[in-house]
Order: sequence, then structure tokens, then C-alpha cells
Amino acid sequence: MVFSFFKKSKLQILAPVNGAIIPLEEVPDPVFSQKMMGEGIAVIPTSGNIHAPVNGTVILIAATKHAIGIRADDGTEILIHAGLETVALNGKGFVAAVHEGDRISVGQLLIEVDWDYIQKHVKSTVTPIVITNSQEKGRQFTLTKEVNAILGKTVIISSP
Repeated sequence: MVFSFFKKSKLQILAPVNGAIIPLEEVPDPVFSQKMMGEGIAVIPTSGNIHAPVNGTVILIAATKHAIGIRADDGTEILIHAGLETVALNGKGFVAAVHEGDRISVGQLLIEVDWDYIQKHVKSTVTPIVITNSQEKGRQFTLTKEVNAILGKTVIISSP
């Protein structure tokens, strides 16, 4: 007898923002490009705010609101880091729409971002999406071959 409800479903991480997709290795910051934080992908945002890429729980919101950590329902931990060196903005250009501990659903607004402000004040708007526990889970992740991210539609990372 097979109980299909015990079967783990495939993880699909959707684009949290609209933009051009680039490999993590091309992010102009060694912490991300050398995968010190984990496996992932990045988006160069063209429009939109940061939205939930999975169903899960908010486990971290940076005091400066530039980064958010999520634990997907399957235990995968995802960091979305809006722009590079954005911690220096001390929260300017960002408004958090959720709090640590909140349950979130795919597509839910997480952080409002003023990309024009960000672009004028930091090195880059490149937004890494990283699986911070990718090594410890021992799972394989597939990164999209797509070049354009459509918020809530494009699967950017998946796992069997």
C-alpha cells in the first residue's frame, strides 16, 4: 500500500522579482559568487517588489530590511538579498511587509523596494537568491536556464 501524502513534493522556488537572471558566479560580490552562503541564482531586477518564492515561514528580516530569510515548508532555507552593499543604506529604500515568524504563501509581498533609490546609492541592484542550507541538506538543486524572471511564474531553482 502506498501513501502518496507522505511523498515529498518537488521544491520549486519561483522568481521573487521581475528581471534578468544571471548565474551566482556572475554576482560582483565574492560572498555570493564563490557560493560562501550556498547554492543559488541571482536576478537583476527590472521592476516590482520582493515577493515570496515559496510557501513557508519568515526566519529572518535584516534590521536594515535589505534581506529576508525564509524556511520553505520542506525545510529548505532561502536568503533573498536585495541589491549589493545595501546594508549601508540603513533601511532607506526598503519597507518590510512581513515579520519574523510569519507564515507566507507564494506570491505574497515581503519587502517593498524603491529600486530607483537603490540604484542611485549602491554598487548594484543584483539580487541573489541563495539556499543557505544547500550543503547540509545533501540535495541536488537544478537552476533555471531561463534568462528572464517573471515574478511568481518563473521557476528559478528546483529540487526533486
